[in-house]
Amino acid sequence: MSDRRLTLALPKGRILEDTLALLSECGVPCAEVLDDSRRLVFDVQGYRFLVVRAQDVVTYVEHGAADLGVVGKDVLLEQRPEVYEPLDLGFGYCRLAVARAKSVDGGAEPASWSTLRVATKYPRLALEHFRRKGIQVEVIKLYGSIELAPLVGLADRIVDLVSSGETLRQNGLVEVETILESTCRLIVNRAAMKTRTRRISELIRALQGRLVEKGTAR
Repeated sequence: MSDRRLTLALPKGRILEDTLALLSECGVPCAEVLDDSRRLVFDVQGYRFLVVRAQDVVTYVEHGAADLGVVGKDVLLEQRPEVYEPLDLGFGYCRLAVARAKSVDGGAEPASWSTLRVATKYPRLALEHFRRKGIQVEVIKLYGSIELAPLVGLADRIVDLVSSGETLRQNGLVEVETILESTCRLIVNRAAMKTRTRRISELIRALQGRLVEKGTAR
């Protein structure tokens, strides 16, 4: 079993490109993964790459279908999986923010409302945030197009990831406050860390060394 290939679960999109670039700089053969955007599984020289939805990365790693994965800190805080988190990779910066429609009175105080309706992909983090502020909320779970919710009266606020803020502006929304900041993290299956310590530790050291060389280590 010691020579079994390492399996990495990686998210689709821009994060995939940044992750593969970093892995390639560390000598991991992964160029083939970007060459075919339709495939989901790639077996390359001792490694297996699974290309999945960002929210599913932790599931693959936590349940042992993958040894390692790359996922945003926002997802880890929302899902709270039983995995190791040895590295902050530094890229994929975004923030989890509260936003409202521009047409809503900016001076309106949510704390005085009986119940605030909040649409989000992050129900746990949203609920905890407003509870800390003493605001009673009804959380509406959505899986996409969160920005639409306040515009059609489904919700009073949204809690969603923001990078540049351009998507909010294009949809007539304004950012009210930041809940947390997020970057991509390397995560490791707990059992794999014990049974495949040498290979996984070597990869972690290589990644960490490269981040230090680039001046992006955290």
